[in-house]
Amino acid sequence: MRRLTDQDIADMIGAPFAPDDNATRRRVRGELKLSQRIPKPVHIPSHVTLDLHMHTLEQAWGEIMELATSGAHDATIITGASGILKIKFQEWVRESILAPHIISCQPLNNGSFAVKFRKSINNA
Repeated sequence: MRRLTDQDIADMIGAPFAPDDNATRRRVRGELKLSQRIPKPVHIPSHVTLDLHMHTLEQAWGEIMELATSGAHDATIITGASGILKIKFQEWVRESILAPHIISCQPLNNGSFAVKFRKSINNA
């Protein structure tokens, strides 16, 4: 994203703009509320750890889908060594609407997985 120049400001206010100093420039930019017009960049972490202990299937599904569509690149997903979440997570990775979001899923140990996500269309 490019920075606004004095000419950009002049075009926005419809009059020549010649600031005397930095204080004037800051005041004019403040009056134009430029900080509200330019969206702040969203920080997307490259690695996330998601611990699903004590989650129901519905809660786990919601958090995994949110993570898959968040724009994170890779994650460690902890399902626990035993229980339905470990089994269901592996099924979701292979056979659900989650599958297209995942590039790879490798077990790290008996209860956690290293997952790499595709680049989200929403955050491209």
